[in-house]
Amino acid sequence: MATVLAGRALLLPELAGARTVAAYVSVGGEPGTGALLEELRRRGTRVLLPVLLPDDDLDWAEYEGPDALAEVGRAGRLTLREPSGPRLGPEAVTGADVVLLPGLAADRAGTRLGRGGGSYDRVLARLAAAGAEPALLVLLHDHELLAEVPAEPHDRPVHVVVTPSGAHRVRGRG
Repeated sequence: MATVLAGRALLLPELAGARTVAAYVSVGGEPGTGALLEELRRRGTRVLLPVLLPDDDLDWAEYEGPDALAEVGRAGRLTLREPSGPRLGPEAVTGADVVLLPGLAADRAGTRLGRGGGSYDRVLARLAAAGAEPALLVLLHDHELLAEVPAEPHDRPVHVVVTPSGAHRVRGRG
């Protein structure tokens, strides 16, 4: 399924024309991102991956391949695979043309349900504060695209929900 999802995502014009993509390494039951990360890198796209900071904010580092990922365990949390290269700072994401967001679910209005840690809410707030307007994509399993997801006042909708069955453009966006 990870290869199918990567194929769907790579057909999007947003990714085809991107010079820099902020992405993530999937964990747990999330749709696999490995094939997508590798294909973006093969195409010459600069891929930034998050590094979780102690306050749950995100720093960023460049993806240099699967062998350059380190497993990082944190008490009471999933073990993450993070890039081991130089840190670029939390503001590095503002230079991305596309930001791939993890999620537990999303709806057709583009509301994304995250894990509740607020890391990506901070990323989205940072993008808005910088005036950056990258394409926002969420990668999900088909059953995670719902009719409605509860929205909070600070939520920023995504532009495209990508599932193995296809790319679902949000009404009025993308």
